[in-house]
Amino acid sequence: MALWFASSSVGLGQIDPDPRQLIQFGYNQPLQGRGPLAAYAFYYDNIPHWQSTNLTLRLAIAPVYLDSELGISGVLGPNTDLGIGVSGGGFADNYSEIRKGVLEQAESFTGHSAEVSLSIYHKFNPLPNGATPTSIGEVPLQALFRVAPHYSIYGRDNNTAPDFHLPGDRVAMHVRTGLRWGGREPLLVSGRAVELSVWYDGQFRSDTDPYGYNGDRDVKAQVHQFWARALIAFGETNSPHHFETSITAGTSIHADRLGAYRVGGNLPLVSEFPLEVPGYYFQEYSAERFALMSGTYSLGLGESRRWELVANGAIAALGYLPELRQDNNWVSGLGGGVGYHSPSGLWHILAIYSYGFQAERSHGQGASSVALLIQMDLDRSPGIQRAWKDLGVNLLKGVDGVFHR
Repeated sequence: MALWFASSSVGLGQIDPDPRQLIQFGYNQPLQGRGPLAAYAFYYDNIPHWQSTNLTLRLAIAPVYLDSELGISGVLGPNTDLGIGVSGGGFADNYSEIRKGVLEQAESFTGHSAEVSLSIYHKFNPLPNGATPTSIGEVPLQALFRVAPHYSIYGRDNNTAPDFHLPGDRVAMHVRTGLRWGGREPLLVSGRAVELSVWYDGQFRSDTDPYGYNGDRDVKAQVHQFWARALIAFGETNSPHHFETSITAGTSIHADRLGAYRVGGNLPLVSEFPLEVPGYYFQEYSAERFALMSGTYSLGLGESRRWELVANGAIAALGYLPELRQDNNWVSGLGGGVGYHSPSGLWHILAIYSYGFQAERSHGQGASSVALLIQMDLDRSPGIQRAWKDLGVNLLKGVDGVFHR
């Protein structure tokens, strides 16, 4: 089951103040067993001062998905911004049923979505425009409140069983609020970063009819999730060492299959809060509550440091959904590989092999996977940046010409 959609680590929790043009690609392939096809590919464009000094346009464009937001600074007060978002497309609400390491294709299905959102961002200790924090006291503290009607359309894929009844198409009102101190840039590898954040997300659904075989799976009218994250990253320009670690923990009320935490895989930019454990299928585990600690270390080689050795790992304690319980409440994985930076900074490529120690497979416990992660930073190459913009202008002219004809 494919996963081709866009994400933004900064854009979802605050208005991104920095101009960015990025192309991101990630692919995760298990080497034992058959998991859901897991990949992302998207173009991220963040444009401060778009059309006006107080407007910021954020676009994340994937082959079959769009995530966009127009941020309006100071519209609700000098320190309070407004965000108006539109997103949607194919496969964003896919569901893969995985039980004890087996992908149950007959009980899996596709899901497409459309969403609009209204967000309020408040800065408690704003810095002057363009200023960088120089002390702990200047690290920004921000609050978010968002309402987002989300429409889900479910469909069969080629392997869904004919007698498996799909969930009904529905509108779910999502309400999210949270506090974030600091934050991490939406990059494959962030430089210096620190974050402490707490979050709540509620889903209030219009359709609660059961689904599955003879209605054996419930859909809860409300699902409430609460989680927190602590993160720190070190990376000096003149140092070969880079280290990032985080602890994320969450719980929920009235969780069901379509509203549980999904844990597993090695795709760092697949969502704002990726619950990665290397060596496992993407989203292998469905949990009501969890605690996850992860870390990544890279060592630049030689004077140029274009090549690097990379190691990552994670350990998680999981409280499973009762109907998807596993034999182990603790899962852990380790990975290692190589990375490459182009001299201009245009390309950053990582190839990683991972092993999941508690992964349940047909041969017993333990499984391997590989991941390929690519980032292209168009801001590092003015020539490619101009060519990309010219391509977009020409495509828009072509579309306009079709409509006029």
